[in-house]
Amino acid sequence: MSRTAPSRRRGRGAQPEGPRATFRQLLPFLFEHKKVLVVVAVLSVVGAAASLAQPLLVGQLIARVQEAQPLGALVWLLIGFVIAASVISGYQHYLLQRTGTAVVYSSRRQLIARMLHLPISEFDARRTGDLVSRVGTDTTLLYAVLTQGLADAVGSAILFLGALIAMLVIDPLLLLLIVVVIGVSVVVVVLLSGRIRTASAAQQQKVGELASGVERGISSIRTVRASGATERETAAVAGLAGEAYGLGVRIAKISSMVVPVAGVALQLSLLVVLGVGGFRVASGALTIASLVTFIMFLFMLVMPLGQAFGAITSVNQALGALGRIQEVLDLPTETQHDEPDAAAASAPVVGAPAIEFRDVRFRYPDAVIAAREAAAKEAQTVLVDAHLERASEGPSTDSGTHDPADRDVLKGVSFAVPRGARVALVGPSGAGKSTILSLIERFYDPTGGSIRLAGHDVRTYPREQLRAQFGYVEQDAPTLAGTLGENLRLAAPDASDADCERVLRSVNLGDVLERSPLGLAAPVGEDGVMLSGGERQRLAIARALLTEAPILLLDESTSSLDGVNEQRMREAIDAAAADRTLLVIAHRLSTVVDSDLIVVLQNGVVVGQGTHAELIESTPLYRDLARHQLLV
Repeated sequence: MSRTAPSRRRGRGAQPEGPRATFRQLLPFLFEHKKVLVVVAVLSVVGAAASLAQPLLVGQLIARVQEAQPLGALVWLLIGFVIAASVISGYQHYLLQRTGTAVVYSSRRQLIARMLHLPISEFDARRTGDLVSRVGTDTTLLYAVLTQGLADAVGSAILFLGALIAMLVIDPLLLLLIVVVIGVSVVVVVLLSGRIRTASAAQQQKVGELASGVERGISSIRTVRASGATERETAAVAGLAGEAYGLGVRIAKISSMVVPVAGVALQLSLLVVLGVGGFRVASGALTIASLVTFIMFLFMLVMPLGQAFGAITSVNQALGALGRIQEVLDLPTETQHDEPDAAAASAPVVGAPAIEFRDVRFRYPDAVIAAREAAAKEAQTVLVDAHLERASEGPSTDSGTHDPADRDVLKGVSFAVPRGARVALVGPSGAGKSTILSLIERFYDPTGGSIRLAGHDVRTYPREQLRAQFGYVEQDAPTLAGTLGENLRLAAPDASDADCERVLRSVNLGDVLERSPLGLAAPVGEDGVMLSGGERQRLAIARALLTEAPILLLDESTSSLDGVNEQRMREAIDAAAADRTLLVIAHRLSTVVDSDLIVVLQNGVVVGQGTHAELIESTPLYRDLARHQLLV
């Protein structure tokens, strides 16, 4: 079989560590909610003012008690400030929780939108599980920036500054001693914060690899079980989990050095204040009321400092995850690879073939080749599964030294598909057949030569308009989790129930339709598990037929069918293709012997073109294929 296009690969190549993000890259996510953040900032100021007023009121209360003066309304005023500070803190907490959730939602929405528009080559070069991890785990860390980090730092800064000014007024000498102690703790935190960001980025990378490993094992569970590789797969995934655990422990160790810094600073500061402050009270340089007030401000100085240290930890962890998010957001979308002047092409050129290849050359990008080679090595050490055999076409998995030209999948391919004709691509596995369909769909662009649709270079068409011309059934076409109707309407969302039922019966899926009283609403299960292999293949063909596209591209569309269903499928395709152009990849020559044109490929080169009878006479490779299939 032709198994060229790597888009069916599950994406297991090793990934380089993504760039670390900067705080500036975090700001756009926050500025989307700037109105709420302004309200939070105002509440922080008011709450800080209410908190800062409390030590002053306590000092006045102590002074009045010492002088035997009536307390008056000071007690009620103090109670009012305490209540106000608590209420403001609670409401601020609600706003931050809500905004943190909104930031996660916004980042996920942007990430999903960008991810689903990336070029196919990006999916071929990256781990599927790693991409999923970026949407789930990495975006969640942004939540902590607001709920545990950045906003706390804003409120803490206000308290810190207010307490600093008040302590300066009360006793500059005591404040100088406190600043020395706190300055040392700040230096320690700054030195540790960079290590936290680096370790967090590494941990998120490893979590992505873990998610990819789990996805690999689950998606291939039947092959794993049948190959007796369950324990090896378990050990491999557990190894990734262990590495992620190790990095998590490393972050915990670094964080554990940050958290006590605030406690040590508080303890030392309190001892200094009690010792030196007590001496100054005894000498008459400071009153007891002023000392108590100074101590209360000390707590307001050091405790917010501890929160700020925690904020530094949270923000650095978030920036490590944001680097991975930003890496995807910075990737160009598929449409950004379109020609600058790509627009709707003019009318078809009179007499031009429906599709024409002119000296087309192609090799996969280096990143895809590297990912394929890494996947092959991984599979050789853990599990030699069926996917590797089917992935033999395309980038070489041999890590040895080769002439770069040997990695070209297509080497000057030229042929034409006449309008309304039925053309078949045949040849051994690895010949480049599936790659040809990928290039027609512009999943990739050729590295040399040109491909023309109705006389126009395909690069002059916007991709969406181009793909609307084709009904494409890929090799191992997936069945999406959902219902029969949802699978059929993927490319034809406005199709009626009657049209869906008609096309299902045309590919001999009437029994599936009648199997459940739900009809088109019947679920097909994850990856179509409730359907047989042949039924999944026929459903994919039905989906392509429903689009009524003028050109059908079928990649091994009958490989999973038995003789009876293959014949019925051929009849359905013949009926649907009566007024369409058909380009089909076939392994069984019996299904294409009546084609108007058969193109024979070998090692990325066209070695013969013609009808079945002509090729039997002119092309040794085709004659050998036909002989092995008992057609001659």
